[in-house]
This record gives sequence, C-alpha cells and structure tokens, in this order.
Amino acid sequence: MAGTSRSRPRIDPSFSSGDDDGFRVDASDRVSGRATASKASGSKSSGAKSAKSKSGGKTARRSLKGRGGRRSSSGGGGLFGFVRAFVYWCIVAGIWGAMGIGGLVLYYGSRMPNATSWTIPERPPNVKILAVNGDTLANRGATGGEAIALEDMSPFIPQAVMAIEDRRFYSHFGVDPLGLARAVITNVTTGRMVQGGSTLTQQLAKNLFLSPERTLERKVQEVLLAFWLEQKYSKDQILAMYLNRVFFGSNAYGVEAASQRYFNKSARDVNLGEAALLAGLLKAPSRLSPARDPKAAEERAQVVLGAMREEGLITDDEVKTAMSQPPTKAKSFWSGAQYYAADLVMDQLPSLVGAVKQDLVVETTLDLDLEAKAEKTLSDMLKESGAKSRASQAALVSVDATGAIRALVGGRDYAESQFDRAVKAKRQPGSAFKPFVYAAAMEIGRTPMSIRNDAPVRIGKWTPENYDQKYRGEVSLADALANSLNTIAAQLVMEVGPPQVAKLAHRLGIESELQANASIALGTSEVSLLELTSAYAPFMNGGFKATPHIVKRVTTADGKVLYENTYDNPPRVLDPEIVSEMNQMMVGVVERGTGKNARLKGWQAAGKSGTTQSFRDALFVGFTSNLTTGVWFGNDDGTSMKKVTGGGLPAKAWHTYMTEAHEGLTPSPIFGTKGIQPSFDDPGIQRTIGDVISGAFGEKPADVYPDAPVADAEMPPSDVPLSQGGSADAAEGGLVPPADVGQTTSGTPRTRRTTLFDILTGG
Repeated sequence: MAGTSRSRPRIDPSFSSGDDDGFRVDASDRVSGRATASKASGSKSSGAKSAKSKSGGKTARRSLKGRGGRRSSSGGGGLFGFVRAFVYWCIVAGIWGAMGIGGLVLYYGSRMPNATSWTIPERPPNVKILAVNGDTLANRGATGGEAIALEDMSPFIPQAVMAIEDRRFYSHFGVDPLGLARAVITNVTTGRMVQGGSTLTQQLAKNLFLSPERTLERKVQEVLLAFWLEQKYSKDQILAMYLNRVFFGSNAYGVEAASQRYFNKSARDVNLGEAALLAGLLKAPSRLSPARDPKAAEERAQVVLGAMREEGLITDDEVKTAMSQPPTKAKSFWSGAQYYAADLVMDQLPSLVGAVKQDLVVETTLDLDLEAKAEKTLSDMLKESGAKSRASQAALVSVDATGAIRALVGGRDYAESQFDRAVKAKRQPGSAFKPFVYAAAMEIGRTPMSIRNDAPVRIGKWTPENYDQKYRGEVSLADALANSLNTIAAQLVMEVGPPQVAKLAHRLGIESELQANASIALGTSEVSLLELTSAYAPFMNGGFKATPHIVKRVTTADGKVLYENTYDNPPRVLDPEIVSEMNQMMVGVVERGTGKNARLKGWQAAGKSGTTQSFRDALFVGFTSNLTTGVWFGNDDGTSMKKVTGGGLPAKAWHTYMTEAHEGLTPSPIFGTKGIQPSFDDPGIQRTIGDVISGAFGEKPADVYPDAPVADAEMPPSDVPLSQGGSADAAEGGLVPPADVGQTTSGTPRTRRTTLFDILTGG
C-alpha cells in the first residue's frame, strides 16, 4: 500500500476546464530555461513527470504572479501605493505628533499650579452710585460697571457674541476643533489672520488667568484652563462670567459698563443694533470703539448682524430694522455734570466704610432733575455770555435745609475737565462773606436798623473804599448790606473783632482756615463754593448746622447696611432772632440791592453777591425757604473777567436755575421774615429820634478819615506798610486789602438792645 501509494502520480490543480479552448501556457510564457530543457528530453520516468508537473506548476504560478503584478501597476497600483504610503506616514506622524503634543502639555502643565488650587479670581469691586430717586448716577471701579445676571441682560447680547465669536459654544467641550480648522483654512486661503480659533471659554481663561502674550506655553495653558472651566462650571455660568468681564474699549469692562459708556443705558435695555455693535467690539476693542471710529464700529456691527442671520437667530426684517437705525454716537468720555458728584462720592467713601473690597451700592442725595437744570443753566449762560465777558468756567452747588447736596456742577464740561471747581477750588468769596460779619454784629447787639456813618475810614494804614468811591453818610446796617458798603463792613468787623467773625463763620460751616484780621470783612480768606453755600443754609433753616453731605447710605450688593448718615438732628448754631434779622436784610439785598437780578417771581429770595479784586471771581449765594444755592463764574488761571460782578452773571444764573427748581412748588416765606419788628441799638452813643430820622437821608462825608472803631482796646500800630483795598461788586470797592490788617481782642459780650420804644421814652 505504501509502495503503491508512493508510485501513484501527483495530481496538481489544473486551470483547464476540459475544453480545448481553455487557459493554456505556451512557450512564450515560459520563464525558465531549465523547465524548457526538461520538457524536450525523451526519457521521462514517473519521477521526472512528477518533477515536470511541479516545475510546470511553479512556472505557471510565477508567470501568473508576474502578469498579475504588471496588471496591478498599470491598473492604478502606483496611485494606490502612494495613497497607502501617505496614509501610513500620516499615521506615523500623527502618533509622533500626539506624543510630542502630549509631552508639551505635560511639560507646560507641570509649570502651572496644582489644579486643586485653581479658583476664579474675584471681579474688581464696583461701586454703584444711585440718585435720590434710585436711578443709577454712575458706576465707579476698575470695571466701570456692575455685573448683571445672564437672564437679566438683553437676549440680543449673548446671541450676537456667540454668532460672531463662538457659534458652537453650547456644543463643544472648551475647545472647538471644527472652529479651529475653519479658522486655519480661512486664514490660509486669505493669506492673513482673519479668524481666531479660540472659544469663548478659552478667551475667558486667558482673561482670568493669563497674560496677553502670544506664546506656545500660554496657548497650552489656555486650553488646559478651558477644560477645567468647562468641567467646573455650566455653559451659562461661563457665558455670564465672560460677558461681565470682557473688555469693550474706552475703559469699559463688561456689557453693563459698555452699555452705559456707549448708549447711556443699561445692558438690560440694549436693542439688536446696539448688541451687534457691542459684539463687534470684541475683535479689536480699542480700534473699533465708536468713541474713536464710529464708522468702523458700525461696519463691524453689520458683519455681526449677518452672522446672526446665518445662524437663524434673527430674521431679514429684523436685520433691516437694525441696519436702518442711525449710527451710534458715543461720547468722547464719561460726560455729564453728575460725574462731579460721583467723584465726590468716591472721595468720601473710604472715610465712611474703609477700603472698597466688594461691590457696593451708594445711595446719594443728588436730584438728577435739578442736576440737569443746573448743568443746562451754566452751559447756556457761558455759551451766551462767556466769550464776551471773558468767563470760561462756572460752578454751582445747591443744598437743602439739612445740607444734603441736591445739585452739584463742578465746571463747564466734565468731559473736558474733571476738576471740581465747586468742591476742590478755593477762592476769595469777596462780599459774599459779609453776612457772617453782620451776623457776628447781631450777636453783640446790633440790629438791621443800627446806624453807621458811611464815610472814609482808616484801619491802621488801610482805607477801604466803596465800589463807586462815593459815601452816603449815616445809613442803617440793612441798607449797608443791601448796597454792599465796604466802609460799614470794615467798621463792624472792628467792633466785633476779627476772631469772633472767624469763629461764627466756622460755626456755621466754613471749614477752611480764615485769617482773623480786618480784611476778613471783605472776604479775603479763600473758601470753597460748597462750604460757603452750606454756611448760608443755617439762615434758611432757622439757625441749625447744615453739614454738606451727599452720601445717604452705603450697602453691600446683598443689602447689608455699612453706613447711614446721621445729619437729621443738627445742632443749633444761630439764635432764631438773629436769623430773622439777617434774613430780612438779605431779602433786601435781592429786592433793592446788588442782587436784583436774582429776584424770583412768586418766591421770596435772599442772598448776597460777591466780587473779588480785578473781577477775578464773581459769586452769588442765596436761598429760598426750599433751597440754598451758590453760583461762581471765573477762569481757572485767575485772569480777570470783563467787569463781571456777583450781581451780574452769577445772579442771573441763580435766578434761572432757582426758577426752574421751584416749578410746581407752593411758595412759602423765608424763616423769620414775617411779623418781626425792627429794633435799634445803642453802640455807646445816645441817639434821639431826630438823629435816626436825619441820618436816614444821608449826609455828605467828612473830608477827614476818622479812625475805625476798635473792640474793647485800641489797635496797636502796624509796622507793615498797607495799601488801600476792597472787594468790587455792583456797589462795592475795588482793591483787596492785605491779609495782615487790624487786630482786636475776642470775646466781646453782647450789649443790651435799644428798641424804638426805648428811644421814644428816653429809656
């Protein structure tokens, strides 16, 4: 069996199907000479046949392989091979690239703090300042605006931002490969950097944690932080953080600050066109800011609208409506007089609550309606008369009976100059200081009907003169104040004593240092308009201190009260009878004296004008039963105006503002001006009724300069040469006396008053 089996010939597979026209291998297909020779030999044994069969099979297979290979090459084998090789090497490069990227990630990641210590940095605190009616006055802080919740802001804002910056924000995991690929292709095809591949999450990570430098390390760290943000916070939280912190140009961080900055409205009220403009700024906030280039900002907004339409967020009709809106005209800077008040709040805040370390809400006393009226009044007055009068600046302060600031205008235009001339500038008040001199005289027994001789007077070597260089003889103190007679004021200050005048002024609210000398009679010590105006308020309220204040309450963002003012129980600083006498005299200033331009229709008004040497400063401070207001005109460099007196532009501006401020209110008289009978004093000389009556008509002044009265003691001679001087007003002297004139003792007791009944009866 074994032998038989071995001798049985091997049967190889055949390609023939038994037909004569089947597949055969001819001589031309032979590739081996040895195979040809073997076939030609005549003697074939069964082993040789078997070898032939094997050889023939190998030859056939070799021939098939050769033919098949040639067909593969000619039929696309070259392209297939190239593709296969390309794919192969791409896979290899990808593997090595992934390993390299992984290494970079590990390296740069190791240079970052441990992820367990990562926290969102606190947003810089914002101070939201509110007007008395609760409207937003301003926002102060590094961001320029408060943070608002995503659901509270206009829905157009997040839609516009996602449409132009990150269309797949809600679907990616912090990094958007598709967006990155699209950006690369776009940038390559255009040949320049057109699009960025960073997602909103990456941008937030960069803004929160990283520097703006463009390095590989920063980019890797940005991606890692983006992954962390996506894992730790929801999409809505990330979007809200982004919109409340991103820079929109012009010192505005966050959508609320930007909305207030560019549109003067809250982000809650932004319309479609405005939202598109805001979103467009993110590409280049400084360059595209409408405050810098309105046209470029508007063109970019059109691109954003197109992106929103492509995403199906808005309709064609909405696009047309938004495009038809006029271009936004942004202010060149935060403008508006209310920002002077906001600056004052920020100056006072540290002393009230300490360092600002969290978001705060400050409620103020400012009335935005009065503020707008005050700003318009000064602006119109300067436009109308400023150039011809050579007056370039003006300021106004208005306070109520408690000293609460209701209106504050620190200059012509906050955008041009943020220096507050109402609070920070100190200037001589001129004759506007005289009410304090007269009030001090009232405290030692003088009355509005006290008689003094308006004649040349000498104090040391100082001889104050009246504005018109004329003298009226014997006049009452009421008439002397109404006509702002310098000689009478100088006499009174020497009767009272300069220290007593300074003491009374400080008691009523003047905080600046006052030189206690004779020249204090004419207001030569510098004060601010705010403190001068507030010091008039005790005349209005019946004699109580009116501490100027603008902050009512300070709370945290969640409502915790940190500060609340306590000015509702002020001390008394003037006797009501003296207040009554002073008010009657200052009503006379407005009705028949230097303040005639301040008269109000239907309202009783009182006040005093003031003008300093060479018309450098002009003021009018006055009050009704409702408000006390001070107005100043002048120039920052102290140059002279063209004969502008306190009874001129300031009194006119005071009249305009106070008329509008009292619209709709019921008129009421000033404190103490009804039912008070005048009384007469006896300053050491017995007077008859004939003397009083004859003095009322005035007598020609003497040609000599009598010495001025001195309080309790003779004034020692002065070794310093003094020049003439005084303050100019509509009826005031021209030059300002030096600040070292005169000296008296203080503490003069109040003398007994002499009434008309005493004179008539000889008592």
